[in-house]
Amino acid sequence: MPSVTDAFARAMAQAAGMTLRDDGALVSGGNILRRLSGPTNGRIADSDYFDLLDWIRRQHPDEVALVDAYARLIRADDIGVLGLAMKTAPTLRASLERVARYWRVVTDTAVYRLDATGDPAFLTLEARTGRHPVLEFRTEGALAAFARNMRLFVEGDLTLDHVSFRHACRCDPHRYAAMFDCPVRFNAARDAIALAPAMLDRPNRLGDAAVSDFLTAHLETEIGSLEGDPSLRAELLRRLTPALSNGVPQAAGIAADMGMSERTLYRRLAEEGRTFRDVVVEAQSSLAQDLLRDSDSSIAEIAFLTGFSEQSTFSRAFKRWTGVAPARFRQQIRTG
Repeated sequence: MPSVTDAFARAMAQAAGMTLRDDGALVSGGNILRRLSGPTNGRIADSDYFDLLDWIRRQHPDEVALVDAYARLIRADDIGVLGLAMKTAPTLRASLERVARYWRVVTDTAVYRLDATGDPAFLTLEARTGRHPVLEFRTEGALAAFARNMRLFVEGDLTLDHVSFRHACRCDPHRYAAMFDCPVRFNAARDAIALAPAMLDRPNRLGDAAVSDFLTAHLETEIGSLEGDPSLRAELLRRLTPALSNGVPQAAGIAADMGMSERTLYRRLAEEGRTFRDVVVEAQSSLAQDLLRDSDSSIAEIAFLTGFSEQSTFSRAFKRWTGVAPARFRQQIRTG
């Protein structure tokens, strides 16, 4: 079934002054206004997501203001590894290429396509789901968020040629132009952000090709896992790996994010013959080896990225996992 990351739903709820809880309850002022069919578990079925968006927009007196608030709240960081890969790609072109390739890890209800063959270049959003009355609103929010985030991670001033929508304008068109800070066209041939080809070569503020390539490798794994391993271990690895740079997450927090109790998490892992600590170590070891193999990050940086506060502690753990010290492991890999 098509689904959407719950980060989009949470941001839209927040834009409207509401909160979407992990159990699927939409809350405002302590009152439950609406419920999804079940816990979010990081993703929401497309039908539930569209119905929720439609309900929220119908409660709000100003759709354009709601779209603008959503665009200001949602950040690249909210979409996990893909967001980090976008920000650390060396240029805007590389960022958009990653979006076009890996947007499926965020949702399979839409795709982005980058057409850089002409002037202007287009980043086009194409729906991959059935019709729904909220899709036009969803498209406006998606492109507004994308335009704003590009301006945040690209170095210098990013100028858009125009933004276009296939649907008719439902409000004052000048308000859309003010929100996007560029001309906005309705009843157009595509839902897209148009920009001069030269803009694609603008560097990103945090551009680091090695880091972005490393994250891209993880996206390749994640793309494969969408049709692959359905185990709890695989889901934990997908959640743990990008979170390790903030320290090793607590089992209780991870369980809550997945819509289950800590006890249930432990029980289901035991049924697979594993413990939570086993999966944490697997995530740390795999991430450390990938970084040593594919990046130029220092040993101290890799220790931090894998959840260790001290390089010495990381080095001892890595030798316990692999039988060799991190520096020796890197040397052996690179000398063949």
